[in-house]
Amino acid sequence: MNDRAKRPVVLDIDQSVGALPDRLVLPLEHWQETIRFGCSLATMRRFGAVLDELLPAEYGTVFMGSGDFHHLSWPLIARLPTHRPFQVVVLDNHPDNMRFPFGVHCGSWVRKVALLHQVSHVHVLGITSADIGRGHAWENYLAPLHRRKLTYWSIGVDTDWARRFGLGQAFRNFDSPAALVDAFVGFQRTQATPSYLSIDKDAFAPEVAHTNWDQGRLLVPHALALIDSLRTGLVGSDINGEVSHYRYRSWWKRRLSAMDEQPEIDPAMLADWQAQQHALNLQLLEAIAARSG
Repeated sequence: MNDRAKRPVVLDIDQSVGALPDRLVLPLEHWQETIRFGCSLATMRRFGAVLDELLPAEYGTVFMGSGDFHHLSWPLIARLPTHRPFQVVVLDNHPDNMRFPFGVHCGSWVRKVALLHQVSHVHVLGITSADIGRGHAWENYLAPLHRRKLTYWSIGVDTDWARRFGLGQAFRNFDSPAALVDAFVGFQRTQATPSYLSIDKDAFAPEVAHTNWDQGRLLVPHALALIDSLRTGLVGSDINGEVSHYRYRSWWKRRLSAMDEQPEIDPAMLADWQAQQHALNLQLLEAIAARSG
C-alpha cells in the first residue's frame, strides 16, 4: 500500500475535526440531524451505501467527529474484506452494547459488530462507566457476552453480578489503568489475528481530552501501549470523541440525549478543547500508522 492510500479520512459531519496531514474530507454535514446519536437501521443502510460510494479502495484512519457518531464504526467494519478474521479493539468509557429499540445508536453498535462473521472477538477497554454495573445489567445485550464474542475490560467497576449469570469470563475488571494495560498487552502476545481499532476519546481522562460524554481514566501512554500491543497489524481504524455542540431539531433526539445525561459544552472553552483534541489526534495517528499494514 502506498503512502497516499493510507491518508486519513474525515467524515465531516459536525465540523469538529482539525486539519490532518494529507486528509481526505467527505462533506457529510447534511446527515447530522439524521445520523447523530442514533438512527433507524434503514437510515444506517443508506449511510453505509454513501460510504461505499465515497470512500476510496484503500484509506487510513477514519475520523468521524463527536462520540455521538460512534455507531458509524459498524458500517466501516462491515465493509472490510471477510476472507480473514480479525478482532475489534475498542477504547471507550462505555460498553456501547446497550439496548436501543429504535435501530442503532452510539451506545449499541458493538452488538451489531459482534454479529459479523469476520469478527473473531470484540474487546472494549477502559470502561469506568456504571453501564456495566449491577444497576444497568439488564440494559446490556447479554448474547455476545454469553457467546464469548465480547469482553469488557473495566477499571474500578463492580461487576460481580456477571458471575451469577455465567458471564465471568467476559468481564475483566482492574484497579488501575496500568493494570488493565499490562493484562491486555500480555494477552495480545498470545493472539495471531489482526485488529480493527476504534478509539472513542471519552476513554481518556478529561485532562487529556475533553469530550461531550462522561469520561474514563486512560492517559496517552496507556493508549500508546495498547496500540503498540496490536503486533499482528491493523486492518482498519477509526477515531471519534471530538467535542462539538449541536441542538437537535427533533424533540425525541433531544429527549434521548437528556436521558443519557450528556454534559453541557461550554462555548467559551470549545476552541481550547478542540485544540487539545487535535494535538491528541496527531499522536494517535502516528501510533496507528506504525501498526498499519
